[in-house]
Amino acid sequence: MMARMLKGAAAAAAFSTLAACASFGGGRDAPLRPPVVTDPAPIVSGTMRPYQIRGRWYRPVEQPDYDEVGQASWYGAQHHGRPTSTGERFDMNALTAAHKTLPLPSLVEVTNRTNGRRVILRVNDRGPFVDSRIIDLSRAAAEELGLLSQGVGEVRVRYVGRAPRTGGGMPMQRAETAPAPQPRPYQPTAPAAPVATRASTYWVQAGAFSDRRAAKRIADRLGDRASVQDIASNGQSQFRVIVGPWPDANAAEQARQAVIARGFGDALLISGG
Repeated sequence: MMARMLKGAAAAAAFSTLAACASFGGGRDAPLRPPVVTDPAPIVSGTMRPYQIRGRWYRPVEQPDYDEVGQASWYGAQHHGRPTSTGERFDMNALTAAHKTLPLPSLVEVTNRTNGRRVILRVNDRGPFVDSRIIDLSRAAAEELGLLSQGVGEVRVRYVGRAPRTGGGMPMQRAETAPAPQPRPYQPTAPAAPVATRASTYWVQAGAFSDRRAAKRIADRLGDRASVQDIASNGQSQFRVIVGPWPDANAAEQARQAVIARGFGDALLISGG
């Protein structure tokens, strides 16, 4: 009887070990499965109410079928330690993200469509409030996805479900693979026109004016990095005030916020490449 009991215990232990290995992907380089959340954190009170940013309304809602392709940016040291929309402290070294309308907190799977890297991220903040972007990554998430040096990149974002009470972020696939099949493409409502300049540079457009002298006065107010660019719109000349350039989108976004603070609430972030 004792031998049979020991044998059964050994078999149970072996089964438990196999189950644990399966839940973590089996091998070091194997892709991990999305975490199973048995005790999800409650949605933070107030984060599902409609809200308005710079004249645009956003309406958070449960989106179990959310699966979109669009641009991702990242934010880091300038926000490190500050409270997020959930009340959690932003940790640039944790695998987290910001989204405009998904429940807070929740989990999403993000795939870099250039190299196939995938991560599960804890969504605990709101943003990014730039038309062409669908998610803002922590520094660690951008590094895991291979987007740190680029600043922005095309990703696929898929809703996984409610987040656990703490954590939830994890790498899924680090190997370089072919891009994932494209789901429903994200269509920005007001795409910004690129500035004709060298690739991998970013600018802030403070505004566009019909009077060159008015544009020049605005540029003078905004400092040495501001200039006036002549453009044609519907057959008419316009004068665009741009500020920059910056070598990465993170620095340019900081500059855009500074331009907004100077009274130019419609300032846009535009890319030259």
